[in-house]
Amino acid sequence: MANNKNNIDKALEALTGALEIEPTGEEVQLEPDTGDKNENENIELTDDGGANVNLDPNAPMDTSNVPHDANLADYIEDNDLSRLSSDLLAEFESDRDSRKDWEETYIKGLDMLGFKYEDRTQPFEGASGVVHPLLAESVTQFQAQAYKELLPPSGPVRTQVIGLSTPEIEDQAKRVKEFMNYQITDVMSEYDPDMDQLLFYLPLAGSAFKKVYYEGMLKRAVAKFVAGEG
Repeated sequence: MANNKNNIDKALEALTGALEIEPTGEEVQLEPDTGDKNENENIELTDDGGANVNLDPNAPMDTSNVPHDANLADYIEDNDLSRLSSDLLAEFESDRDSRKDWEETYIKGLDMLGFKYEDRTQPFEGASGVVHPLLAESVTQFQAQAYKELLPPSGPVRTQVIGLSTPEIEDQAKRVKEFMNYQITDVMSEYDPDMDQLLFYLPLAGSAFKKVYYEGMLKRAVAKFVAGEG
């Protein structure tokens, strides 16, 4: 033990000499230097005695006092709104440019349906243009077959019990299926015609979308067909 103590003392003396530290016998309290002299500006004291510390000056604004259904534009600074609008418009233009080839192909496909009247002057005045109805027939057949599968007379909703099945759970699943089919076929009056339109649009455009959301004025769910070019 004596040898260990002597070794420790020698190591401390060597370290003190290397760092040129003169022991004074007084206690020294070291405080970390954060490099931020205005750190108190990012500290907000709360009523309960705590504090909210904002370590990032570019962090999102505090929305704790903003109502749930408020218009956030009323709470955002004008310069931030300008930056957001510029970024949004730039992204919109970029998306529209990236799908220009798809839009041109889609427009040519509509012309091949033969539904548009053409007043031709070539090869002579009054010449009639003939478009083969193959594309229109294919689209119509796809629409009819898909409609039959997706919207049967009993309703499009099916339920399946996952896990342990009991008579009570089976009855609950049956009630859910009947209620949802009632909502779609009877209450949501837009669901059927919008789905019919979507199924005609899908084989022509290659993709189609349905927006399902809660409509506050109707006080029910709404399912709307949204075209890709819209």
